[in-house]
Amino acid sequence: MNRDVIIALDFESKAKALDFLDMFEDKLYVKVGMELFYKEGPSIIEEIKKRGHKIFLDLKLHDIPNTVAKATISIMSLNTDMINYHIAGGREMLKGAVDEAKKINKDVVTLGITMLTSTSDEMMHDEILIDNKYSVKDTVIKYAMIGKESGLIGVVCSALEVPKIKEILGDEFICVTPGIRLKTNSSDDQKRVVTPEDARELGSDYIVVGRPITKAENPVSAYKEIRKMFLGE
Repeated sequence: MNRDVIIALDFESKAKALDFLDMFEDKLYVKVGMELFYKEGPSIIEEIKKRGHKIFLDLKLHDIPNTVAKATISIMSLNTDMINYHIAGGREMLKGAVDEAKKINKDVVTLGITMLTSTSDEMMHDEILIDNKYSVKDTVIKYAMIGKESGLIGVVCSALEVPKIKEILGDEFICVTPGIRLKTNSSDDQKRVVTPEDARELGSDYIVVGRPITKAENPVSAYKEIRKMFLGE
């Protein structure tokens, strides 16, 4: 699996997202999340695909197994390259969804959400009510194991959790890591953050980067610099 930087297109409209993409000559890997997809619908995926970019459609599916399986069939019609599910939905939900995805495109990257990078130990214990004998890292590892057992080929996690996941589940198990910030950036609403260089050293396969690129004075230069930091080129 080749490493890459995925740009999070956290824009409120198709026009702004496409204007941003039109700054680049390179073919990119981009993430379309809830904000943009719910506003613009499938047409935003079609427009990005026309430009030759790869897409991680980040909808974090989590519902009863039948609903998620049918939603997966709908998503797969959009020819996205990467999709994801909340592992908290359980094995039956995950297995059913992966089966449907692979019937349509055996090469699609299916990922599981472990714990969001905005989640702290305190929040997990006090709000989600996971026993305080378990840390966020413990829970992430357990969720990753469930994900692999259910047929997922990777997880979304903090880079801080990657070494243990790789140790237990193997180097081929993909780790996609958000929460990437430069040393000069604010962590914003993220709790478990690292730099691109840290993510490389920790073993991330992909990093997801939003504001450090999309809000940069020169997004193209920022992307190239972050990619250089991550790939070590």
